[in-house]
Amino acid sequence: MKFTKQLLLVCFITSLASTAQNTKISLEDIWSGTFRTQGMDALHSMNNGQQYSVLNFDRAAGSTTIDVYDYKTLNKVSTLVNSSNLEAIKYFSDYTFSDDESQILLATDVESIFRRSSLGMYYIYDTKTKQVTLVAAEKIQEPTFSPDGAKLAYGYNNNLFVKDLKTGNTQQITFDGEKNKIINGITDWVYEEEFGFVRAFEWNAASNKIAFIRFDEANVPEFSMDVYGKDLYQTQNVFKYPKAGEPNAIVSLHIYDVNADELKDVKVSKTYSDFYIPRIEWTNKADILSAQYMNRHQDELDVWFVNAQTNTTELILEEHDNAYVDVTENLTFLEDHSFIWTSEKDGYNHIYHYDETGKLINQITKGNWEVTNYYGYDAKHKTIFYQSTENGSINRDVYSIKLNGRDKMRLSTNEGTNSASFSADFSYFINTFSSASKAPVYTLNNAKNGKEIKLIKDNTALENKLKDYVMSEKEFSTIAINGNDLNMWMIKPANFDPSKSYPLFMFQYSGPGSQSVSNTWNSANDYWYQFLAQKGYIIACVDGRGTGYKGAEFKKVTQKELGKFEVEDQIDAAKKLGAESYIDASRIGIWGWSYGGFMSSNALFKGNDVFKMAIAVAPVTSWRFYDSIYTERYMTTPQENPSGYDENSPINHVDKLKGDFLLIHGTGDDNVHVQNTMRMVEALIQADKQFEWMIYPDKNHGIYGGNTRLHLYKKMTNFIDKTLGDKISE
Repeated sequence: MKFTKQLLLVCFITSLASTAQNTKISLEDIWSGTFRTQGMDALHSMNNGQQYSVLNFDRAAGSTTIDVYDYKTLNKVSTLVNSSNLEAIKYFSDYTFSDDESQILLATDVESIFRRSSLGMYYIYDTKTKQVTLVAAEKIQEPTFSPDGAKLAYGYNNNLFVKDLKTGNTQQITFDGEKNKIINGITDWVYEEEFGFVRAFEWNAASNKIAFIRFDEANVPEFSMDVYGKDLYQTQNVFKYPKAGEPNAIVSLHIYDVNADELKDVKVSKTYSDFYIPRIEWTNKADILSAQYMNRHQDELDVWFVNAQTNTTELILEEHDNAYVDVTENLTFLEDHSFIWTSEKDGYNHIYHYDETGKLINQITKGNWEVTNYYGYDAKHKTIFYQSTENGSINRDVYSIKLNGRDKMRLSTNEGTNSASFSADFSYFINTFSSASKAPVYTLNNAKNGKEIKLIKDNTALENKLKDYVMSEKEFSTIAINGNDLNMWMIKPANFDPSKSYPLFMFQYSGPGSQSVSNTWNSANDYWYQFLAQKGYIIACVDGRGTGYKGAEFKKVTQKELGKFEVEDQIDAAKKLGAESYIDASRIGIWGWSYGGFMSSNALFKGNDVFKMAIAVAPVTSWRFYDSIYTERYMTTPQENPSGYDENSPINHVDKLKGDFLLIHGTGDDNVHVQNTMRMVEALIQADKQFEWMIYPDKNHGIYGGNTRLHLYKKMTNFIDKTLGDKISE
């Protein structure tokens, strides 16, 4: 079999092959932080464009500081806040500046609600007086300064409040908020998870109006989870969760006039029977709000301009797609009221420029590659900064380009994954670079030409530490499967002998638009794969059809049939790899988490002549059990597409199980409910199929906390050894 080798053959420096490389990785090493990388926390570019602030932790003293550094010299200029000097605050975990940087919002005692949402105690620190003011006596959500710094809006008990920072008075502006019924200005569970935001309110530029989304959850079905805890009786967590095809929250848009104490309802001049409002953002005109409306199928997205003075609306832009339209954060309004937008309408994600009426001025980027991040627009030099896959879908580079689409320049130089954080005036950027062979490096760069000015931080100490460990190359290649060259990586034992035959253990995620084969530094799982390789396994990962960064057609081929083409690609890749002389085709396994668990279950059942074993962690076992926004984006509703849901869900193929199967779930998983595993277990029992399973009490979708991760990976390792490792001699 021929693999198309890319120029990149990732390997550690030559000394790793020396005799000094004799320490073996242990699971305890992985989960105790032995291989943790150094980074930069909560980086903020100061308004002057010449300095940046960073959140620093003194773990020994238990204190936090906000320190300011000079871009040119990288020297610390000052410490803005030190919690050890604040009587009211022992420690803070995050910070936010007011627009003029005279006030800093400090977050303390923060507790997680769901994946992105949290409650916390918040204080305002005045940089001139050094005084600290408590925002509210209760834990609140999403406190946000008005642009003029005179007020602060926040959510509490599903209502919105505005605090006047001069008088100290707090005014409640909504009054109908009620748990599991009405939410004002804060997203519901499914918006938070699938549209990726929590704060559903926005200040206008004049600081006199607040636009917000209201969620009426009254008719959304409830999901309940037992919380076992440590008390004699368990409790329940009950929350609204719209599964595919079930009623969503009814959303509406409102604008509150702070000065007039007046609340207006916004009605767009188009009838939507069932819709989402995934984004709202004020334009540079203080009375013009942009609002994105999307139909339930998510194949149409409309951008509306709302005039807050006249309460009239105008449809500015319409996006249509045969599959779905992605919602992004990339809408940017320019001084002349034109705007920048990203779209996949030419088959790849690119940047477009429209005038204020929604008329296309020009397509700024073009090519058979994807824009993967939009960093911003430098008005002074009419330059856009972005990240893309132009140098290969597994790599990321930073670019600049003029607003007219000319003078494109590659600003990053190293092959791997580059990302940028720009100064406020776009004169500098901090580049974060890593690859599979290079731990993260942070450098200061000139935004005009990308030239490196100075090294800020690297992970040389970690790289030196790894020289003592048994490490294998991570080899990148492509594999021809079903008419496509699919990206793949492979890790072989360090003492690999091509004349021997090794068991193969495959990993994948495979969700729409995802990527598991990327040229970036090790995650914790990569060290686990090294651990398995030193035990005698070959590990491989293949990104099949439906994954991202290779164009819309490749990504959207799985539409209405999640689990069909992706599973076929994993099965056929395993067959092709199994034909290699150095792989034992009778000992091939596969694993995955979440969507990957859905995939590994399907692969074992449908590919029962190929896979000997599978591990599924927190899997979706039927898309009928999963949330509306994510599932219907790719599948429409179960009522419209019953065969797409049922023919490709592993719960309906348990009768095909021949190999060894390990099923794992946390009972506190608010995302992929443990219901998925319980229903799968019952189906397996009724099909008289033997299997193994593990339940982690009160653990969420990440299954972590205390000793949990170590226990989980020991469990999986033991299962792999038992099912695939019978002929391995370590």
